[in-house]
Amino acid sequence: MASANVVTFTDGNFDASVLKSSTPVLVDFWAEWCGPCRALGPTIDALAAEYAGRVSVGKLNVDENPQITMQYMVRGIPTVMVFKGGQVVETIVGLADKSEFKAKLDSHL
Repeated sequence: MASANVVTFTDGNFDASVLKSSTPVLVDFWAEWCGPCRALGPTIDALAAEYAGRVSVGKLNVDENPQITMQYMVRGIPTVMVFKGGQVVETIVGLADKSEFKAKLDSHL
């Protein structure tokens, strides 16, 4: 499934892994049953490899982690959020091209 560079975020580790991260964090809110989410998977894997060491890239399963999903009012998936300094600085809902994600990430590095 996900590459070795992709972190699994949960309700339990979100605070430490995302909000307190010293580097920007890209969070892919997804679900196993979501076709567009699965289509986005290879893009997320590629970004994780390309930005390794500069950006933490991970996925949060909305079905298994309702607390964080509700906290960030994720209503449609896939939703990708970029966090920096514990704050959401970018949000992309739906499928997007890898170049769009790169432009958003690069603006926060």
